[in-house]
Amino acid sequence: MTVKLYIASSNGSSRNARAWFQHHQIPFTERNIMVQPLDQNEVKHLLRMTENGTEDLISVRSRIFSKLKINLDTISISELVALIAQHPDLLKRPIMFDEKRLQIGYNEEDIRRFLPRQTRKLELAKLQEKLAI
Repeated sequence: MTVKLYIASSNGSSRNARAWFQHHQIPFTERNIMVQPLDQNEVKHLLRMTENGTEDLISVRSRIFSKLKINLDTISISELVALIAQHPDLLKRPIMFDEKRLQIGYNEEDIRRFLPRQTRKLELAKLQEKLAI
């Protein structure tokens, strides 16, 4: 199973995510969304994968969010999707996903969900062994 990694090259969290996948030898494809923005169907796909919809994806602290004066309470989803396709810097980064999982932003604990189940079990067993000593 290959993970898709959407990044911005200038983003430290994106570099950390890439390094983590490389270190753990997890296959991934990388896409710089600033160079190759998402189309509207790809944005909709990400929105469907989120737990909290736009709140999970949109960086409300970004300069472009302030500049565009977006009101998430009044804008329609179709308008927002079009804006994201036009302004990829509205998205939080990195975005990592496969067929079952989605993670937005780099978090050392949460990213472990992309490890194969067997690897997670082995690491848990090792940790439990250490704690028992």
